[in-house]
Amino acid sequence: MTANRVSYTLESSLQSVNMAEETAQLIAAKAGFDEDNCVRISMAVREAAVNAVLHGNAYDPRKKMTVAFENTGRALVITVTDEGGGMDVNSVPDPTTPENLLKQSGRGIFLMRSFMDEVRIRLLAPGTEVTMVKNVSGPAAHPKEASK
Repeated sequence: MTANRVSYTLESSLQSVNMAEETAQLIAAKAGFDEDNCVRISMAVREAAVNAVLHGNAYDPRKKMTVAFENTGRALVITVTDEGGGMDVNSVPDPTTPENLLKQSGRGIFLMRSFMDEVRIRLLAPGTEVTMVKNVSGPAAHPKEASK
């Protein structure tokens, strides 16, 4: 992996969610992640993008979602930002409790945390920023060591 960064400002639409997911899949593959991890990364990005467009921006055409991908050489860092009213992550119900198992929503943050090595949620003024990190393991993480 070599260090680089790309950022997209997208409309608050389902089409933008799909674009963010597809871009994540491509960038993860280019960064050297295996197929299973590429799927996990793209699913985490989809969940963050859905939250940004649906819950954050409420499909408001005046509000944008920003998706940034940074390849640090040791990790893929993905940030999804919306322009909504913000959220209290502590008020999100646990989707694994019996009363929430059959609910149609509420699994996004849980899935992001399951698929990524690190998830940070930060309130902005306005909006919410979700930063997700997937570390590289094996030879790609330490190219100098691998060449010895």
